[in-house]
Amino acid sequence: MKYATNIKQIEIDALWSGKKHILWTLDPHVNILSGINGVGKSTILNKIFRSICTNGDLQNHLLKGVRIMAEPEDATHVRFDIIRSLDSPVLDNETLSMVDTHIRSALDFQLYHLQRKYLDYQVNIGNRIISELQQGHADAAQQLSQSKAHFQDIVDDLFQETGKKIVRTENEIRFSQIGEILLPYQLSSGEKQMLAILLTVLVEDQQPYVLFMDEPEVSLHIEWQKRLIDLIMELNPQVQIILTTHSPAVIMNGWMDKVTEVSEITI
Repeated sequence: MKYATNIKQIEIDALWSGKKHILWTLDPHVNILSGINGVGKSTILNKIFRSICTNGDLQNHLLKGVRIMAEPEDATHVRFDIIRSLDSPVLDNETLSMVDTHIRSALDFQLYHLQRKYLDYQVNIGNRIISELQQGHADAAQQLSQSKAHFQDIVDDLFQETGKKIVRTENEIRFSQIGEILLPYQLSSGEKQMLAILLTVLVEDQQPYVLFMDEPEVSLHIEWQKRLIDLIMELNPQVQIILTTHSPAVIMNGWMDKVTEVSEITI
């Protein structure tokens, strides 16, 4: 199994009842798909995502008419994540019965699974730190612990106006606010959205990943929208971002040249 560093080209046949096709050459780091409502941004993103779901197999696409070229060309799989934006709908009763009673939305459910990944991530990092220390590599051990600390610093900075801070003595994500302890599910929609994005990127453990995001600016304050791409790249410099957006703020920090209009890749 050989993993791709990034996706370099997407072809989609007959996207709209055979009338039009998509040919999109991608940047290895940041790709922003733009266009008016109804032009097909989300449809294109979902087609790409569904074609490699669920195990990232590049050789056996689940959808016909979708061709993905990766770098390197002999890669067989790609690591990927997807961010769901809306803090809705309310989950069905069967799903609710299987999880924490605090969970009431799709975004809560995503945070629930990310908590599990966060615990696994910490165990993995802890084992690697111990291994480095046993080999006398103190500097390498220190470097391994920096990503988690940087993530915590970023979240504390983003949430400082409401006085929320991550409780750093806890293995799971918890917040303190004026003497009270808050669960992630008790945050505002925007805070939950940003936490889900940053936590997803952290647990990628700085490996090459493709991160799909469909209008991630939903619920985010404009200042958070401006910082979004930069923060993601800080946590994982090897990530490839593929996102759709309506927000000018998302591209304000120097990402204008990474914007592609749907009309530009339609043939």
